[in-house]
Amino acid sequence: MATAATILHADLDAFYASVEQLLDPSLRGKPIAVGGGVVLAASYEAKAFGIHGGMSGRQARELCPQLTFVGGHFRDYERLGDAAIKVIGDFTPLVERISIDEAFADVAGCTHLFGAPAEIAAAIRRRVRSELGLPISVGVARTKHLAKIASQVAKPDGLVVVDADTELEFLHELPVELMWGVGPVTKARLAASGVSTIGQLARLPGRSLERLLGPAAGEKLGALAWNRDPRPLKPHRRARSAGAQSAIGRKPAVERIIRPTLLHLADRIATRLRAKSRPGRTVTVRVRFADLRSVTRSITLDIPIFATLILADYAERLVRTILADHPHERTISLLAISVSHLEEHWDLELELPFGLEGEARRPGSRLGMARWAADCAIDKIRDRFGREAIGYGSAALGLSRSVPDELRNIAEKEL
Repeated sequence: MATAATILHADLDAFYASVEQLLDPSLRGKPIAVGGGVVLAASYEAKAFGIHGGMSGRQARELCPQLTFVGGHFRDYERLGDAAIKVIGDFTPLVERISIDEAFADVAGCTHLFGAPAEIAAAIRRRVRSELGLPISVGVARTKHLAKIASQVAKPDGLVVVDADTELEFLHELPVELMWGVGPVTKARLAASGVSTIGQLARLPGRSLERLLGPAAGEKLGALAWNRDPRPLKPHRRARSAGAQSAIGRKPAVERIIRPTLLHLADRIATRLRAKSRPGRTVTVRVRFADLRSVTRSITLDIPIFATLILADYAERLVRTILADHPHERTISLLAISVSHLEEHWDLELELPFGLEGEARRPGSRLGMARWAADCAIDKIRDRFGREAIGYGSAALGLSRSVPDELRNIAEKEL
């Protein structure tokens, strides 16, 4: 007998745009977008014109001339996102928050207090609407993957409960892009093989799916297509990595583009690592080329780092390695950095100046200590006067900010 559907996935609808319409009632019912040079979020009225996150502001205005852009109220996003998660926590302690505006919850242990999972989901939606004034969609299913899909089907402002006895019937009729891990590139590859629904993917022979997508992705998506998702909720998980990325449009793969972008990303990541005193040993970079193909490279160090300039230096070296391996690629569209293998407890140890190669990139060297001191000074100034008060050279002065850093920071997965 199948276990009961007790996993909830709650997702605030068009969150940033909904908050803006809540704060300014004159925007309600109108197409709005949060951002400027790039659309970070769009209201449902704007989405009806084909506008979506990541689209350029110019393209969005061409699709909808009456579109209203708003800069964003970052503290309100944090405040209301936290408040919505707190409502879920009033029903169960088993809450796994995965972003500012969405979370999983397991209500198996509290049905005797609050009723069936569907009743709990409906109560959460009522409270978020009445107490915060925001729409929220909830999916209920046996697994995390299916619950998340159900919440997407429920949008906007709805509730979908997937009965354990009919879950495959529900799942297999849906478009494949609703699955976790199916982005534009994977969707295009599947479409080229005649796969457009989850059911069609599920019926592909295992080896053909692995040949199409690779062993790891093929195995994972094949299991999820049959709703095999054993992942438990992790209510109090500690982050295992910290990362940031920048979509830069189609830009030439040259130093004047790469260096300031990587320094800006390193600044965002290293600031978070220092705030939590969790340096990391593995640095990974990702470069996406004009055809949306991505390449990654990583290096694992013998000593953890969280100095901004040291991280930027390693990231730049890795990017140069990628470009050297792909000499015919002259245009890039995205750069990303992540730091993993984070240390729980760590003290900076001084190192003697032996004049070895790469000594300047070691945190305990004389230059490494100087960089550490500069970082600490910058952190203190920003804590007092705000992030924009000070920065690093070209990263602070030379890059246009199509998406404000405050919004980047709360949108990124918290460390």
